[in-house]
Amino acid sequence: MTNWTISRILEEYPYSMSYFEQNKLDITGFENQTLEEYLDHFSEVELEDQAIDKEKVLSDLPVYIEQMQAFLGIEKKNQVLSLTIFAGHDKSGVTEGFEELTIHTSQIISIVGPTGSGKSRLLADIEWAAQNDTPTGRSIRINGDVPDNKWRFSSNNRLVAQLSQNMNFVMDLTVQDFLNMHAVSRLVEDPQSVINEIIKAANNLAGEKFDLTTPVTSLSGGQSRALMIADTAILSSSPIVLIDEIENAGIDRKKALELLVTSDKIVLMATHDPLLALMADKRIVIKNGGISKVIHTSDEEKELLKELEKMDTLIQHARQELRKGSNLTSDLLG
Repeated sequence: MTNWTISRILEEYPYSMSYFEQNKLDITGFENQTLEEYLDHFSEVELEDQAIDKEKVLSDLPVYIEQMQAFLGIEKKNQVLSLTIFAGHDKSGVTEGFEELTIHTSQIISIVGPTGSGKSRLLADIEWAAQNDTPTGRSIRINGDVPDNKWRFSSNNRLVAQLSQNMNFVMDLTVQDFLNMHAVSRLVEDPQSVINEIIKAANNLAGEKFDLTTPVTSLSGGQSRALMIADTAILSSSPIVLIDEIENAGIDRKKALELLVTSDKIVLMATHDPLLALMADKRIVIKNGGISKVIHTSDEEKELLKELEKMDTLIQHARQELRKGSNLTSDLLG
């Protein structure tokens, strides 16, 4: 929700207008901005004069919406607005280097650390909503509360969808058959429209296009990953997505992340790529089986990201030219 515009918040939750009115926030003319962008337009003097606490306004809105949903009796099945990780310890029993970390929907969190450092253990703790009952001693809260048992023990309410490095199909199905099977199992009212949406999104990510008649066993690694990312973003009920080393996927990485966060997912991304790590809102550093520290992406890093994106665009262009059989020249550098 942090990346939603105010107009989208009002469209999804019309009663949120009362929240803005109660906080004496005149949002007229700012509907196409996010709430954070709107709050940033106030000067320090205005914030003090109007007693506006930006962090509190941002953090209280999801709570207000949740309470209103409950009051109005609106079904919120499987809705996850936030996930909080409470610190445990590393393999040596040393307390982790943070107290708690709260992640909201539409946020990207990167996970960095050496191979075997404990990234998979972190995922497992989240997936099973650990309650100080795993080797790390971590605890998980969902929407600020101890998670319902459905997240821990029900196969129909999986908290995490995993996208591993190797996405190879063994089923003798076409893309149409595969997506239809998933759509029908999710009781989608209009399966074909959803299927068409998924194939369009997948082809927007993949280096090489494919269609609904393509056998899934003939998809390349990049095409398979693109299909599963689109399927997860559009059709999966899992509110949290873990992507493992998307830099090796052969897809448009930035578009893939944008697709997932606009689908109101919490994205946890294990990566060794500095560009991807800096695209995240925060990054978790793992050492010796524990979370060593949590780093907020700084303004300086965001500026550096712009330069890295320019370099990445150049490399991607060179890769495309090589695929075409072209000779690379200094003109490539502009």
